[in-house]
Amino acid sequence: MEDLPEAPAGRRRLFVVGGLALLALALSLLTGARVIPAGRVPANPRLADLPVAFQLSTAAGPIEGQVIDAETRNPIAGASIHSGPEEIRTDAEGRFTVERPAFPLIVKAPGYERRPLEPVTSPLTMLLRPQAIKAAYLTYFGVGDRGIRSRVFELLGRTELNAVVIDVKGDRGLIPYRTQVPLALEAGAQGPGLVREFDQMLAELKAKGVYTIARIVVFKDSVLAHHRPDWAVIDTRTGQPWLDNERLAWVDPFREEVWEYAIAIAREAAEKGFDEIQFDYVRFPTDGKLAAARYSRPNTRETRLPAIADFLARARKELAPAGIFLAADVFGYTAFNENDTDIGQRIEELAVHVDYLSPMVYPSGYHRGIPGYPNPVEHPYKVVFESVKLIRKRSAHLPVKVRPWIQDFRDYAFDRRPFGVKEVQAQARGAADAGAVGWMLWNPRNHYTAEALRPKPAPDGEPSSFW
Repeated sequence: MEDLPEAPAGRRRLFVVGGLALLALALSLLTGARVIPAGRVPANPRLADLPVAFQLSTAAGPIEGQVIDAETRNPIAGASIHSGPEEIRTDAEGRFTVERPAFPLIVKAPGYERRPLEPVTSPLTMLLRPQAIKAAYLTYFGVGDRGIRSRVFELLGRTELNAVVIDVKGDRGLIPYRTQVPLALEAGAQGPGLVREFDQMLAELKAKGVYTIARIVVFKDSVLAHHRPDWAVIDTRTGQPWLDNERLAWVDPFREEVWEYAIAIAREAAEKGFDEIQFDYVRFPTDGKLAAARYSRPNTRETRLPAIADFLARARKELAPAGIFLAADVFGYTAFNENDTDIGQRIEELAVHVDYLSPMVYPSGYHRGIPGYPNPVEHPYKVVFESVKLIRKRSAHLPVKVRPWIQDFRDYAFDRRPFGVKEVQAQARGAADAGAVGWMLWNPRNHYTAEALRPKPAPDGEPSSFW
């Protein structure tokens, strides 16, 4: 290569400044962030009209700023700024200070898109776009079956669905991809339904703008219970791992080794690129010979509640560097019960540790009815509306949002009626009217009522192609 003559000092500065400006613009385009200096936000701009003042800074020191809703221009209280292992929350005015920033910062708030943030000048204002998630669920066996997952992905392309929940550790404790968690490999959690192209599949979903949720079943885990019976719930009659009515074993929610196993799998899922970790069966058992179940500690309300809440608190702390959303599935009856429903789930204790509470508000699940509605399957709208409304009321002082599971399967508790277009749409309306930020469809066979979903128009108005 030929040697070029050295540019004059003034021109060198111009080249450096210009290069930094181009790099900053490239970073802003890649991240999708809209960052502007604090105090200079127009009153009612369109988001596309906002200037991008995204400047690199090598200066050490605190970063101050404000997080606001990109549509309403209101500050977002309780938003999270993740700086390495630290999580900082915004105050009532959406303001924050990061004393020792570790880049990239990750800014997120329940009900909004998550944004990365590279080094910037301070103070700054961060705009977050509202995001309502509407998802379908893929079981462990469903994601492993090319035909089933293609059918669900096709719905993502042509309907209002914009997200998918995928079993990362399913009801039997099996993992559908090549895990690198040592204990999972030792226990035999690498199941027969291996999806060899899992990472490619996830990358393609992300490229198409699909929000991805990793469902991790925590305490119902036959694989781990039989591999480590010293961590299992034990049947006092046999001395063997205790089994529920599905003949599946559970691990002891009091054992912190079990917590760490679930968190290790969650950390791996976060590293793969999932947007959200959703913990299911984050509770004590509800069926089977409960009197024969022995735990490492006395099973009382005073011990159950801290066990579940402390697990979620630890998961949030250890997953903080990933800046990932965290959710917990809860029984629908937790909306109405002031106690822990005898399973360690009470709204007030759980809501403080998660971004989303996902109550299973299936009308068929309320086998005892709810106040005013003894036969819930006859009133799908009201059942969902009342459940979501109560949970929101009980967690109103926290940033947590509610996104329920809704029923898209035949009734099993009352009259065996099918749930079709009318029932699914009624539940979706009930969730929206009560203030939920989206919903998730549950069908154990992964067969969903497409006619109940609104179409997703392509930019040119023609049906879109997805998969």
